[in-house]
Amino acid sequence: MTENDQKQLGKTLWAVADQLRGTMDADDFRDYMLSFLFLRYLSDNYEAAARKELGSDYPDPNAVGNAGKTPLSVWYAANKADVAQFEQQMRRKAHYVIKPKYLWGHIVHLAKTQDDTLLDTLQGGFKYIEEESFQSHFQGLFSEINLASDKLGRTYPDRNAKLCSIISEIARGMALFSTDSDTLGDAYEYLIGQFAAGSGKKAGEFYTPQQISNILSAIVTLDSQEPKTGPRSKLDSVFDFACGSGSLLLNVRHRMVKAGGTIGRIYGQESNITTYNLARMNMLLHGVKDTEFEIYHGDTLKNDWEWLRETNPAKNPKFDAVVANPPFSYRWEPKDETKDDPRFRNHGVAPKSAADFAFLLHGLHYLKDDGVMAIILPHGVLFRGGKEADIRTKLLKDGHIDTVIGLPANLFYSTGIPVCILVLKKCKKPDDVLFINAADHFVKGKRQNQLSEEHIQQIVSTYQNREELERYSRRVAMKEIIDNDYNLNISRYVSTAENEKEIDLKVVHAELVTIESEIATAKQRHNAFLTELGLAPLP
Repeated sequence: MTENDQKQLGKTLWAVADQLRGTMDADDFRDYMLSFLFLRYLSDNYEAAARKELGSDYPDPNAVGNAGKTPLSVWYAANKADVAQFEQQMRRKAHYVIKPKYLWGHIVHLAKTQDDTLLDTLQGGFKYIEEESFQSHFQGLFSEINLASDKLGRTYPDRNAKLCSIISEIARGMALFSTDSDTLGDAYEYLIGQFAAGSGKKAGEFYTPQQISNILSAIVTLDSQEPKTGPRSKLDSVFDFACGSGSLLLNVRHRMVKAGGTIGRIYGQESNITTYNLARMNMLLHGVKDTEFEIYHGDTLKNDWEWLRETNPAKNPKFDAVVANPPFSYRWEPKDETKDDPRFRNHGVAPKSAADFAFLLHGLHYLKDDGVMAIILPHGVLFRGGKEADIRTKLLKDGHIDTVIGLPANLFYSTGIPVCILVLKKCKKPDDVLFINAADHFVKGKRQNQLSEEHIQQIVSTYQNREELERYSRRVAMKEIIDNDYNLNISRYVSTAENEKEIDLKVVHAELVTIESEIATAKQRHNAFLTELGLAPLP
C-alpha cells in the first residue's frame, strides 16, 4: 500500500469516528475506535499465522455451509481433538491465541446482522485477550472501554445497537483498502494524532508531534561519541519514562530498523492508565512482540517501578538511549528524604513549582556511560534561578550537557510556548556546548506551526557535524558559559537578529549632492516652460 493510501485509510477512519461519536466526547470515543482497530490487527495477524500453520487444511470461507463463519471457527468445530496442540503451536509462532468467536471477522458478522449477543461477545473477547491470549498478561488492556456506559445507550439493546453501527461502519471503511499490519499501524498513529488535535491541552498527556519525535529519534540513534560516523548498528535498550502512547519509542525503533540496525528491548513508563493502555496496544499493533517491550504503569517522579530501584550495581538497569517529552513545569511534592534519592543526590532536588529537572535527572541516572539522552523541556530550565540554577551548574561542570536546541513556538497541541531539546551524555568528548537556534525556521500553520523535512534535517545535520552556522548554531566554550553565570539562554549565544547594514557617509553624501543637482536642473527646465506659458515660475 502506498503512503498516500495509508494516509487515506487514516482519514477515512477519522471521518467514520467523527460521524459516529455523536454527542460522545472525543477522548471517550478514541478508546473505542482504537481498541477496535487493535482487535482487527490482532485478528488479521493471527489468522495469517494460522493459515500458514494449517496450510491446505485451512478452511475456505466461501465453501458451502461456511457463510458467516470465520475459517478458524470451521476448523475448530471439525478438529476438536487437535485444538489444544494447535493453540500451543500458535503461542510459539504467533506469540498469542484468539478464540474464533472473538476474531474481528466474527465480531463484524455479529454487527452486520444486528446480533443481540455482540456486546457480550466483545466483553468476553476483551477479557480473554487481557488474561489468556498472551503468555505475558495484559491485565487491564481494555480497562477504559466501558461497554456498559450510558454514553453508548441507556439499555443493553441500545448499547448493542450502537456498537453494531460503529463496528459495521469501521469495517466498511477498512474494506475500501488493503490493510496489512504496517498500514494499520500507520492508521493507528494517524488517529492518535487526530484525537490529540481535538483534545487541546490534554493532548500533551499522550502525544509528541511526529516531526519533533523525528528529531529526538535521529539524535539518539546516531553514534553517541562520534555522531559524524552515522547511525549506531545496535541499540540494546531504549527508555522513555513518560512514554504517552509510545509513539516516540516506536519512532526510535523504526529509525533503527530503516537504517539496517537492530534494537533490543523497549521500555516505557506512563502514569495515566488510559494512555498506558494506548501504548501497549500501539506496540503490539506495530509488530513489536510482547517479549520485546515492557511498559510500566506508574509514577516516574516517585520511581515506583521496583525494577528500576535495583541497588545491586550488576543488576541496575541502564539504557543506551533515553528519550522523553515529560509534562512541562509539572508541580510535584518532593519529600524531605528525596534529597537522598540516588537520582538527585549528586545534583539536587528540583523545586516544587517545576519538576522539569527532576524528570531530566531521572533519565540521566539510568543512562549508560556511553549512551545519549534527548529530552524536550520548556525554556525556563535554561535560565531560571534558585535550585534549578544549582542543578544546571552541576550538570555543566560535570560535562553532561552536550547540545541545546531551541525550537519554534506553537509546535504542540498542548501549549503554544517555544520549547527546547537538551541532549545529555555522561561521557561527552567536546568540552564545549553546541547551541542551535531554530526558533525562526518553521512553516506557519493555521492551528500549529510545522517543521518541514528540510528544517528537521538541518537540525539533525548541525548536531551530527557540530557545525557553526551564522545566526543558527555555535559551539560555545565553557569559559563563556561560566562568564554568563551558567545561564544557557539560547539568544545569549546565538542571536537570530540580522546586523544593520553599514552606512558609508561619503557615498550617501555624494548621492545627495547628485540628487540636489538633478532637482535644480529639473526645476530650471520646468520654470522655462512656465515662463513660455506666461505663468509664474516655481520659487
